[in-house]
Amino acid sequence: MALKTNSAVIMPPPVPSKTTNSMELRPAKPLEHIQPSWPWVAAGLLLAVIAGFLAWWWWNKKRNGQAKVVILIPPHRRAKDRLHHALSLLADPYAFCSLLSEVLRIYLEERFSLHAPERTTEEFLHELQATELLNDNQKVFLEDFLRRCDLVKFAQHEPTEPELRELLESALRLIDETQMVDPIDSSKLAP
Repeated sequence: MALKTNSAVIMPPPVPSKTTNSMELRPAKPLEHIQPSWPWVAAGLLLAVIAGFLAWWWWNKKRNGQAKVVILIPPHRRAKDRLHHALSLLADPYAFCSLLSEVLRIYLEERFSLHAPERTTEEFLHELQATELLNDNQKVFLEDFLRRCDLVKFAQHEPTEPELRELLESALRLIDETQMVDPIDSSKLAP
């Protein structure tokens, strides 16, 4: 049966007769030996890793901008800067002595790994006696210094301005005695 359209006649495909056997199986082809391609796979993986690393490096560099330079300020310089800032607190002995005590404790921790900031004065002085990092005069000074600061902080002692300035000068003197030699500052080296 043929279908007519405006311009062509469409014929359906012929139906196979039952007498021909179109469903016969063909014999299997012999197996072919495939050469291993592992060198190409390894080279491709290596190139992918290199490309990934370069993409990560480029993205990280672009994201961070220029390399950041970290300037390490030695503990004695940080402590001295903070102690000089304490002069603005001379009118408030409590704030002044609290800052002096805190700065000196942080300096001792950074310089000698003594756990001064998180300990009470008594605990710190007990630890201080067991160490050889400071000489006996420095240990006596620290005990006196911390007790004088504690009097102001906890016993509402009101020292005079000259006494407060003397506390500041003694803290600066201890830092000068115990600071590490700054490799950049050649003025402290022997002539």
